[in-house]
Amino acid sequence: MKKLAPSILSADFWSLGEQISACVEGGADLIHFDVMDGHFVPNITFGPHLLESIKKHCPLPLDAHLMIENPERYIPDFVKAGADMVSVHVENTPHLHRTLELIKGLGAKAGVVINPGTPLSALEEALYHVDFVLLMSVNPGFGGQRFIERSLQRLRKLRSMIELLNPGILLEVDGGIKEENIVEVAKAGADILVVGSGIFGAEDIRAQTRKLKALVTSSEAL
Repeated sequence: MKKLAPSILSADFWSLGEQISACVEGGADLIHFDVMDGHFVPNITFGPHLLESIKKHCPLPLDAHLMIENPERYIPDFVKAGADMVSVHVENTPHLHRTLELIKGLGAKAGVVINPGTPLSALEEALYHVDFVLLMSVNPGFGGQRFIERSLQRLRKLRSMIELLNPGILLEVDGGIKEENIVEVAKAGADILVVGSGIFGAEDIRAQTRKLKALVTSSEAL
């Protein structure tokens, strides 16, 4: 089944607990954490302490996307805090296999992330060692960006690569996914659809989550 993953990057942190609860009640499948350090990407967000706090109250799996330098230094902290999935970028992880094995050894699902400007060929060897791949459909760093249309072609190509090399892994897509394009992205091959402002920008987060989840589910029959 295709999964919907609200990204708290776009949430109102004054009401974060309430908004995550609304996502849970609306049928979300996991919660996505965009972790940024101000070095690898031009923004600073949050660390493992916030994830740990949410883990105590949220029944859904937590997905930590590490947009940080030297991610291997912090992976144990995020897994200890409760991350069920941890992904690192192919662009800044020189010993990628070792880092992926570290994540798995700590008991979490290991993923690799690729930016819009990086050739998909950079992922070829990694596909044999991951549980999931995260395709960025915007340049990472900020929420609310417009979906890069070229990403649909990349998504279809990456889907084909996965089916050829390691069909058991999941394909996640993050960036600019909204109500108007979520079905198209799902049909192009995404298994996990990350949505930020497309959920948290709505007046009724619970109803919007429910609506997008229904669209994702309906895409499987198309």
